[in-house]
Amino acid sequence: MDPTESLEQQAIDFARRGDFGPDAKRANEELTKLAPGNPGAWTRLARCCMTLGQLDAATHALETALALNPQNTIASSLQMEVSRQRARLTVPIPPPKRKRAAPAKSDRKETPMVGGFGRPEFAALAQLSPEIAIDTLGPRIEALLMALNERAFAEKVVEARNRAAQPGSRVFRRNSFHSGGAGHISAFQHGGRWEPQLHVGIFAASQWRRDGLCAGIGFNLSPGSAHGDELGQERVASYFDRFRQLVSSDWRQLLTDWMTANGGFIQYADAPPETDRLPKDAIDALIRDGKAGAEWIFCGRWLFADRPGDAATLQDAGKLTRWIEQTFTDLLPLWMSVYRK
Repeated sequence: MDPTESLEQQAIDFARRGDFGPDAKRANEELTKLAPGNPGAWTRLARCCMTLGQLDAATHALETALALNPQNTIASSLQMEVSRQRARLTVPIPPPKRKRAAPAKSDRKETPMVGGFGRPEFAALAQLSPEIAIDTLGPRIEALLMALNERAFAEKVVEARNRAAQPGSRVFRRNSFHSGGAGHISAFQHGGRWEPQLHVGIFAASQWRRDGLCAGIGFNLSPGSAHGDELGQERVASYFDRFRQLVSSDWRQLLTDWMTANGGFIQYADAPPETDRLPKDAIDALIRDGKAGAEWIFCGRWLFADRPGDAATLQDAGKLTRWIEQTFTDLLPLWMSVYRK
């Protein structure tokens, strides 16, 4: 019998017995070397890797299987399960309760962080339904937001909101993220619907051209869905007008220079960020056209997973937290100027 046929039969026999252990893995690995165009071998290899806890290898095998056959429903299901396993394995450890007074911020030990956003997470966001993507990626988004609550900028945001008679002791509450549609998850500050929003967005390339994450200031100008929302719409429109006024005068050069130096872009509605526009031109257009009918307008920094440096930041939870913290710290004077209108 041909060696490839013999290995194929051996691998199938392992699968029929429900055996996805080391021997089954070796058989399927050898088969993928002899027949790299065999999607069944790659799918079985992924199942073996999952059983053995080798999630990175499983992800690679499933991506290969789906590249060979995008309609491979077994591989798609396994890919969803890999994402769930990653989320379960990286749930943050809660900090111990302190019986003494909390130390100064600089002396606090940070809560261990869930992982960042790499190829598997962006693949899950692209391929899973919005509801399942939220459930799968929720733990790492929650950990990121809770870590941001402990940073110095967050205290200033809370103080500014409290002075304006807005309740809340945290910038981000638990479960303060939601689906923005297929391939998109958004997180907003507490009370953000009718305010200038400190916003974090995560985007999949399947819908947004590039896998990426953004942080900055956004304005939700969409019509309200409930009776009485008219006052809220007027309020956020007033904030946005104040933002344009500041950007057209005191903040024009400052924001232009900041965007140029920090990978800043403007985004409208559900379109990708305007990466083909120089910051000066993008800001000129914002000042000239205003909202231009868009229901969402965002100004901030972006990380793109196809850039090696950005990818390294996205994948490291600590680096990513510091990157977002720096973004909000840089933009805080502008946000506070708008908020104090």
